[in-house]
Amino acid sequence: MAEKKKTGFEALANTSLSPQEQLVKTKKGKHSFFIGLPKEAAIRENRICLTPDAVALLVTNGHEVWVESNAGAGSKFTDRMYSEAGAKIVYSPQEVYKADIILKIEPPTLEELEYFKPGQTLISALQMGYLSEERVQALLRKKVTALAYEFIEDKVGGMPIVRAMSEIAGSAVMLIAAEYLSTTKGGKGIILGGITGVPPTKVVIIGAGTVAEYAARAALSLGAEIQVFDNHLYKLRRIKHTLGHQFYTSTIDTVTLSESMKNADVVIGALRAEKGRARHVVSEEMVKSMKPDSLIIDLSIDQGGCVATSEVTSLAKPVFRKYDVIHYCVPNVASRVANTATTALSNIFTPTILRAAEEGGVEEMIFAHKWFLKGVYTYKGSLTNESIARKFAMKFKNIELLMAARV
Repeated sequence: MAEKKKTGFEALANTSLSPQEQLVKTKKGKHSFFIGLPKEAAIRENRICLTPDAVALLVTNGHEVWVESNAGAGSKFTDRMYSEAGAKIVYSPQEVYKADIILKIEPPTLEELEYFKPGQTLISALQMGYLSEERVQALLRKKVTALAYEFIEDKVGGMPIVRAMSEIAGSAVMLIAAEYLSTTKGGKGIILGGITGVPPTKVVIIGAGTVAEYAARAALSLGAEIQVFDNHLYKLRRIKHTLGHQFYTSTIDTVTLSESMKNADVVIGALRAEKGRARHVVSEEMVKSMKPDSLIIDLSIDQGGCVATSEVTSLAKPVFRKYDVIHYCVPNVASRVANTATTALSNIFTPTILRAAEEGGVEEMIFAHKWFLKGVYTYKGSLTNESIARKFAMKFKNIELLMAARV
Protein backbone atom coordinates (compact mmCIF):
# COMPACT_ATOMS: atom_id res chain seq x y z
CA MET A 1 0.00 0.00 0.00
CA ALA A 2 1.42 3.37 -1.03
CA GLU A 3 2.38 5.80 1.73
CA LYS A 4 -0.09 8.63 2.06
CA LYS A 5 1.38 11.94 0.90
CA LYS A 6 1.64 14.56 3.64
CA THR A 7 -0.26 17.78 3.23
CA GLY A 8 1.48 21.14 3.31
CA PHE A 9 0.19 21.83 6.82
CA GLU A 10 1.49 18.50 8.13
CA ALA A 11 4.91 19.13 6.63
CA LEU A 12 5.00 22.62 8.14
CA ALA A 13 4.04 21.24 11.56
CA ASN A 14 7.12 19.00 11.54
CA THR A 15 9.55 21.81 10.73
CA SER A 16 11.41 24.06 13.20
CA LEU A 17 8.73 26.69 12.68
CA SER A 18 6.39 24.83 15.01
CA PRO A 19 5.92 26.38 18.50
CA GLN A 20 8.82 25.56 20.81
CA GLU A 21 8.54 25.01 24.54
CA GLN A 22 10.16 27.66 26.76
CA LEU A 23 10.13 28.77 30.37
CA VAL A 24 7.63 31.45 31.28
CA LYS A 25 8.79 34.13 33.70
CA THR A 26 6.52 34.05 36.73
CA LYS A 27 6.02 36.74 39.31
CA LYS A 28 7.48 36.05 42.72
CA GLY A 29 5.22 35.71 45.71
CA LYS A 30 4.39 38.57 48.04
CA HIS A 31 7.50 40.09 49.59
CA SER A 32 7.94 41.33 53.16
CA PHE A 33 9.96 44.52 53.64
CA PHE A 34 12.17 45.63 56.50
CA ILE A 35 11.82 49.43 56.49
CA GLY A 36 13.82 51.97 58.48
CA LEU A 37 12.68 55.54 59.17
CA PRO A 38 15.68 57.55 60.45
CA LYS A 39 15.50 60.85 62.29
CA GLU A 40 16.45 63.61 59.86
CA ALA A 41 19.90 65.09 60.48
CA ALA A 42 19.00 68.47 58.95
CA ILE A 43 17.74 70.95 61.56
CA ARG A 44 15.33 72.52 59.08
CA GLU A 45 13.61 69.21 58.24
CA ASN A 46 10.52 68.34 60.32
CA ARG A 47 8.86 65.78 58.05
CA ILE A 48 8.91 61.99 58.09
CA CYS A 49 7.84 59.69 55.24
CA LEU A 50 5.15 57.62 56.98
CA THR A 51 2.44 58.44 59.50
CA PRO A 52 1.62 56.02 62.36
CA ASP A 53 -1.57 55.00 60.50
CA ALA A 54 0.51 54.09 57.43
CA VAL A 55 2.93 52.10 59.60
CA ALA A 56 -0.03 50.19 61.11
CA LEU A 57 -1.24 49.28 57.62
CA LEU A 58 2.21 48.10 56.55
CA VAL A 59 2.69 46.03 59.72
CA THR A 60 -0.74 44.45 59.23
CA ASN A 61 0.43 43.45 55.75
CA GLY A 62 3.44 41.63 57.15
CA HIS A 63 6.16 44.27 56.91
CA GLU A 64 8.62 45.22 59.64
CA VAL A 65 9.14 48.92 60.40
CA TRP A 66 11.81 50.43 62.65
CA VAL A 67 11.58 54.11 63.60
CA GLU A 68 14.44 56.06 65.14
CA SER A 69 13.34 57.74 68.37
CA ASN A 70 11.84 61.24 67.86
CA ALA A 71 11.94 60.87 64.06
CA GLY A 72 8.27 61.94 63.89
CA ALA A 73 8.39 64.63 66.58
CA GLY A 74 8.63 67.51 64.10
CA SER A 75 5.39 66.31 62.48
CA LYS A 76 3.71 65.89 65.88
CA PHE A 77 3.85 62.08 65.76
CA THR A 78 5.27 60.60 68.98
CA ASP A 79 7.31 57.43 69.52
CA ARG A 80 4.34 56.02 71.42
CA MET A 81 2.06 56.52 68.40
CA TYR A 82 4.50 54.60 66.18
CA SER A 83 5.00 51.92 68.81
CA GLU A 84 1.25 51.39 69.17
CA ALA A 85 1.04 51.16 65.36
CA GLY A 86 3.41 48.19 65.49
CA ALA A 87 6.77 49.81 64.76
CA LYS A 88 9.92 49.06 66.73
CA ILE A 89 11.47 52.20 68.24
CA VAL A 90 15.29 52.23 68.05
CA TYR A 91 17.59 54.75 69.65
CA SER A 92 20.53 55.21 67.29
CA PRO A 93 21.21 55.69 63.56
CA GLN A 94 23.36 52.54 63.58
CA GLU A 95 20.27 50.50 64.49
CA VAL A 96 17.75 52.05 62.10
CA TYR A 97 20.18 51.78 59.16
CA LYS A 98 20.16 47.99 59.53
CA ALA A 99 16.87 48.00 57.58
CA ASP A 100 16.78 46.79 53.98
CA ILE A 101 14.89 49.88 52.82
CA ILE A 102 15.75 53.32 54.18
CA LEU A 103 12.92 55.78 53.68
CA LYS A 104 13.81 59.40 54.45
CA ILE A 105 13.13 62.98 53.40
CA GLU A 106 16.54 64.61 53.02
CA PRO A 107 19.43 63.00 51.12
CA PRO A 108 21.74 61.14 53.51
CA THR A 109 24.78 63.00 54.80
CA LEU A 110 28.27 61.53 54.29
CA GLU A 111 28.17 60.44 57.92
CA GLU A 112 24.84 58.67 57.41
CA LEU A 113 26.14 57.00 54.24
CA GLU A 114 28.76 55.20 56.33
CA TYR A 115 25.93 53.22 57.97
CA PHE A 116 24.82 51.71 54.64
CA LYS A 117 25.71 48.22 53.46
CA PRO A 118 25.63 46.61 49.97
CA GLY A 119 22.21 45.60 48.74
CA GLN A 120 20.23 48.22 50.66
CA THR A 121 17.68 50.46 49.00
CA LEU A 122 17.49 54.20 49.70
CA ILE A 123 14.44 56.29 48.84
CA SER A 124 14.91 60.00 49.57
CA ALA A 125 15.19 63.38 47.89
CA LEU A 126 18.18 63.92 45.61
CA GLN A 127 18.37 67.76 45.58
CA MET A 128 20.48 68.17 42.45
CA GLY A 129 21.38 71.77 43.33
CA TYR A 130 23.38 70.65 46.37
CA LEU A 131 24.47 67.18 45.29
CA SER A 132 28.17 66.47 45.79
CA GLU A 133 30.30 64.02 43.84
CA GLU A 134 31.55 62.65 47.16
CA ARG A 135 28.00 61.63 48.09
CA VAL A 136 27.42 59.92 44.75
CA GLN A 137 30.73 58.06 45.01
CA ALA A 138 29.80 56.88 48.52
CA LEU A 139 26.52 55.40 47.24
CA LEU A 140 28.37 53.68 44.39
CA ARG A 141 31.05 52.35 46.72
CA LYS A 142 28.39 50.96 49.07
CA LYS A 143 26.52 49.41 46.10
CA VAL A 144 23.25 50.97 47.27
CA THR A 145 20.22 51.13 44.98
CA ALA A 146 19.10 54.74 45.39
CA LEU A 147 15.87 56.32 44.16
CA ALA A 148 15.09 60.03 44.14
CA TYR A 149 11.44 60.44 45.01
CA GLU A 150 11.21 63.71 43.08
CA PHE A 151 11.91 61.72 39.87
CA ILE A 152 9.40 58.92 40.49
CA GLU A 153 6.41 59.27 38.20
CA ASP A 154 2.90 57.89 38.27
CA LYS A 155 1.25 55.88 35.53
CA VAL A 156 0.19 58.99 33.59
CA GLY A 157 3.62 60.66 33.64
CA GLY A 158 3.00 63.02 36.56
CA MET A 159 5.32 63.39 39.52
CA PRO A 160 3.06 62.77 42.52
CA ILE A 161 5.48 63.73 45.30
CA VAL A 162 6.68 66.87 43.52
CA ARG A 163 3.04 67.76 42.84
CA ALA A 164 1.98 67.27 46.47
CA MET A 165 4.88 69.26 47.93
CA SER A 166 4.40 71.96 45.27
CA GLU A 167 0.74 72.32 46.20
CA ILE A 168 1.75 72.82 49.83
CA ALA A 169 4.56 75.24 48.98
CA GLY A 170 2.31 77.28 46.68
CA SER A 171 -0.41 77.48 49.31
CA ALA A 172 2.04 78.40 52.08
CA VAL A 173 4.00 81.01 50.16
CA MET A 174 1.35 83.71 50.46
CA LEU A 175 1.24 83.21 54.22
CA ILE A 176 5.00 83.77 54.25
CA ALA A 177 4.63 86.85 52.02
CA ALA A 178 1.95 88.34 54.29
CA GLU A 179 4.22 87.79 57.30
CA TYR A 180 7.29 89.50 55.84
CA LEU A 181 5.40 92.41 54.26
CA SER A 182 4.20 93.39 57.73
CA THR A 183 5.77 96.19 59.76
CA THR A 184 6.56 93.83 62.63
CA LYS A 185 8.95 91.89 60.39
CA GLY A 186 10.60 95.01 58.96
CA GLY A 187 8.68 94.77 55.69
CA LYS A 188 6.92 97.43 53.66
CA GLY A 189 4.04 97.58 56.11
CA ILE A 190 1.41 96.71 53.51
CA ILE A 191 -1.41 94.21 53.52
CA LEU A 192 -1.11 91.35 51.06
CA GLY A 193 -3.92 91.79 48.54
CA GLY A 194 -5.98 94.91 48.46
CA ILE A 195 -8.77 96.82 50.16
CA THR A 196 -11.18 99.52 48.98
CA GLY A 197 -9.37 102.70 47.97
CA VAL A 198 -5.86 101.22 48.31
CA PRO A 199 -3.87 99.91 45.31
CA PRO A 200 -3.45 96.11 45.36
CA THR A 201 -0.16 94.41 46.19
CA LYS A 202 1.92 93.60 43.10
CA VAL A 203 3.12 90.00 42.99
CA VAL A 204 5.51 88.68 40.32
CA ILE A 205 5.60 84.87 39.97
CA ILE A 206 8.47 83.34 37.98
CA GLY A 207 7.40 79.93 36.73
CA ALA A 208 3.99 78.58 35.76
CA GLY A 209 3.96 75.10 37.26
CA THR A 210 2.11 73.68 40.26
CA VAL A 211 3.75 75.97 42.84
CA ALA A 212 2.88 78.99 40.72
CA GLU A 213 -0.68 77.78 40.22
CA TYR A 214 -1.38 77.52 43.95
CA ALA A 215 0.49 80.72 44.76
CA ALA A 216 -1.42 82.60 42.07
CA ARG A 217 -4.75 81.23 43.27
CA ALA A 218 -4.04 82.40 46.82
CA ALA A 219 -2.82 85.82 45.65
CA LEU A 220 -5.86 86.38 43.43
CA SER A 221 -8.25 85.37 46.19
CA LEU A 222 -6.69 88.05 48.41
CA GLY A 223 -7.06 90.68 45.70
CA ALA A 224 -3.40 90.99 44.68
CA GLU A 225 -2.33 91.97 41.17
CA ILE A 226 -0.23 89.17 39.71
CA GLN A 227 2.16 88.74 36.80
CA VAL A 228 3.34 85.26 35.78
CA PHE A 229 6.50 84.62 33.76
CA ASP A 230 7.56 81.34 32.13
CA ASN A 231 9.33 80.36 28.91
CA HIS A 232 6.79 77.64 28.12
CA LEU A 233 3.71 79.12 26.49
CA TYR A 234 1.68 75.97 27.09
CA LYS A 235 2.25 76.38 30.85
CA LEU A 236 1.13 80.00 30.71
CA ARG A 237 -2.03 79.01 28.81
CA ARG A 238 -2.68 76.16 31.24
CA ILE A 239 -2.39 78.31 34.38
CA LYS A 240 -4.78 80.92 32.96
CA HIS A 241 -7.25 78.23 31.98
CA THR A 242 -6.95 76.44 35.34
CA LEU A 243 -7.45 79.60 37.41
CA GLY A 244 -10.17 81.03 35.15
CA HIS A 245 -8.87 84.59 35.56
CA GLN A 246 -7.40 87.15 33.23
CA PHE A 247 -3.97 88.29 34.42
CA TYR A 248 -0.66 89.34 32.91
CA THR A 249 1.55 86.55 31.54
CA SER A 250 4.84 86.78 29.68
CA THR A 251 7.80 84.75 28.53
CA ILE A 252 10.95 85.43 30.52
CA ASP A 253 12.28 88.42 28.66
CA THR A 254 15.08 90.26 30.51
CA VAL A 255 13.76 93.76 29.81
CA THR A 256 10.11 92.96 30.61
CA LEU A 257 10.95 91.01 33.75
CA SER A 258 13.30 93.75 34.94
CA GLU A 259 10.56 96.39 34.58
CA SER A 260 8.04 94.25 36.45
CA MET A 261 10.46 93.67 39.33
CA LYS A 262 11.01 97.42 39.79
CA ASN A 263 7.35 97.78 40.78
CA ALA A 264 6.88 94.44 42.56
CA ASP A 265 6.12 94.13 46.25
CA VAL A 266 6.68 90.36 46.23
CA VAL A 267 8.70 88.21 43.79
CA ILE A 268 8.22 84.44 43.97
CA GLY A 269 10.77 82.18 42.29
CA ALA A 270 9.03 78.96 41.32
CA LEU A 271 11.09 77.55 38.44
CA ARG A 272 12.09 73.89 38.39
CA ALA A 273 15.60 73.00 37.24
CA GLU A 274 15.60 71.45 33.76
CA LYS A 275 17.98 68.58 32.97
CA GLY A 276 19.58 69.00 36.37
CA ARG A 277 20.60 72.61 35.75
CA ALA A 278 19.34 75.53 37.84
CA ARG A 279 18.60 78.79 36.01
CA HIS A 280 19.31 82.20 37.49
CA VAL A 281 16.79 84.18 35.46
CA VAL A 282 16.80 87.08 37.95
CA SER A 283 20.13 88.90 37.84
CA GLU A 284 21.79 90.86 40.62
CA GLU A 285 21.08 94.07 38.70
CA MET A 286 17.34 93.28 38.71
CA VAL A 287 17.40 92.81 42.49
CA LYS A 288 19.26 96.12 42.91
CA SER A 289 16.47 97.88 41.03
CA MET A 290 13.71 96.65 43.39
CA LYS A 291 12.07 98.93 45.95
CA PRO A 292 13.42 98.93 49.53
CA ASP A 293 11.81 96.37 51.88
CA SER A 294 10.26 94.44 49.01
CA LEU A 295 10.38 90.66 49.30
CA ILE A 296 11.88 87.79 47.30
CA ILE A 297 10.78 84.23 48.13
CA ASP A 298 12.93 81.79 46.14
CA LEU A 299 11.13 78.44 46.25
CA SER A 300 13.60 77.07 43.68
CA ILE A 301 16.40 77.20 46.26
CA ASP A 302 16.25 73.40 46.72
CA GLN A 303 17.65 73.10 43.19
CA GLY A 304 20.04 76.03 43.32
CA GLY A 305 17.59 78.93 43.09
CA CYS A 306 16.43 81.11 40.21
CA VAL A 307 17.57 84.44 41.72
CA ALA A 308 21.26 85.35 41.53
CA THR A 309 21.31 86.83 45.06
CA SER A 310 19.64 83.84 46.75
CA GLU A 311 21.47 81.97 49.51
CA VAL A 312 20.15 79.01 51.48
CA THR A 313 18.53 79.98 54.78
CA SER A 314 16.83 77.90 57.50
CA LEU A 315 13.58 77.95 59.45
CA ALA A 316 15.61 79.12 62.45
CA LYS A 317 16.94 82.12 60.47
CA PRO A 318 14.75 82.30 57.36
CA VAL A 319 15.60 85.72 55.89
CA PHE A 320 18.48 88.01 55.02
CA ARG A 321 18.73 91.37 53.27
CA LYS A 322 20.67 92.21 50.15
CA TYR A 323 20.37 95.60 48.42
CA ASP A 324 17.71 96.34 51.06
CA VAL A 325 15.51 93.57 49.64
CA ILE A 326 14.29 90.85 52.03
CA HIS A 327 15.22 87.35 50.80
CA TYR A 328 13.40 84.23 52.06
CA CYS A 329 15.28 81.17 50.77
CA VAL A 330 14.33 78.23 52.99
CA PRO A 331 14.54 74.84 51.25
CA ASN A 332 11.59 72.52 51.73
CA VAL A 333 8.98 75.14 52.57
CA ALA A 334 6.55 72.25 53.07
CA SER A 335 8.42 71.50 56.30
CA ARG A 336 6.72 74.59 57.82
CA VAL A 337 3.51 72.54 57.84
CA ALA A 338 5.16 69.21 58.58
CA ASN A 339 2.06 67.31 59.72
CA THR A 340 0.19 68.08 56.49
CA ALA A 341 3.28 67.36 54.38
CA THR A 342 3.97 64.05 56.13
CA THR A 343 0.38 62.93 55.60
CA ALA A 344 0.61 63.83 51.89
CA LEU A 345 3.91 61.93 51.51
CA SER A 346 2.59 58.94 53.42
CA ASN A 347 -0.46 58.76 51.13
CA ILE A 348 1.93 58.31 48.18
CA PHE A 349 4.60 56.08 49.72
CA THR A 350 2.25 53.58 51.39
CA PRO A 351 0.47 52.24 48.27
CA THR A 352 3.80 52.24 46.40
CA ILE A 353 5.39 50.04 49.08
CA LEU A 354 2.38 47.70 49.10
CA ARG A 355 2.54 47.48 45.29
CA ALA A 356 6.29 46.68 45.40
CA ALA A 357 5.55 43.89 47.90
CA GLU A 358 2.96 42.43 45.52
CA GLU A 359 5.54 42.56 42.69
CA GLY A 360 8.03 40.57 44.79
CA GLY A 361 10.39 43.30 45.99
CA VAL A 362 11.86 46.69 45.12
CA GLU A 363 14.03 45.31 42.32
CA GLU A 364 11.02 43.63 40.70
CA MET A 365 9.09 46.89 41.07
CA ILE A 366 11.89 48.83 39.37
CA PHE A 367 12.01 46.54 36.37
CA ALA A 368 8.26 46.02 36.09
CA HIS A 369 7.22 49.69 36.06
CA LYS A 370 8.97 52.42 34.07
CA TRP A 371 7.31 55.15 36.13
CA PHE A 372 9.06 53.78 39.24
CA LEU A 373 12.29 53.00 37.40
CA LYS A 374 12.70 56.69 36.53
CA GLY A 375 13.53 57.41 40.17
CA VAL A 376 16.65 55.21 40.15
CA TYR A 377 19.98 57.07 40.03
CA THR A 378 22.38 54.45 41.42
CA TYR A 379 21.88 50.72 40.96
CA LYS A 380 24.16 48.22 42.72
CA GLY A 381 27.35 50.21 42.17
CA SER A 382 26.41 51.76 38.81
CA LEU A 383 25.40 55.38 38.20
CA THR A 384 22.24 55.36 36.09
CA ASN A 385 21.32 59.06 35.89
CA GLU A 386 22.68 60.99 32.91
CA SER A 387 22.25 64.45 34.49
CA ILE A 388 24.38 63.47 37.50
CA ALA A 389 26.98 61.88 35.22
CA ARG A 390 27.17 65.05 33.14
CA LYS A 391 27.42 67.28 36.21
CA PHE A 392 30.43 65.42 37.63
CA ALA A 393 31.91 64.07 34.36
CA MET A 394 31.28 60.50 35.51
CA LYS A 395 30.43 57.35 33.55
CA PHE A 396 26.88 56.08 33.73
CA LYS A 397 24.96 53.02 32.58
CA ASN A 398 21.55 53.22 30.96
CA ILE A 399 19.09 51.64 33.40
CA GLU A 400 17.02 50.39 30.43
CA LEU A 401 20.03 48.38 29.19
CA LEU A 402 20.59 46.96 32.68
CA MET A 403 16.93 45.97 32.63
CA ALA A 404 17.34 44.25 29.25
CA ALA A 405 20.46 42.39 30.45
CA ARG A 406 18.60 41.19 33.53
CA VAL A 407 15.72 39.57 31.64
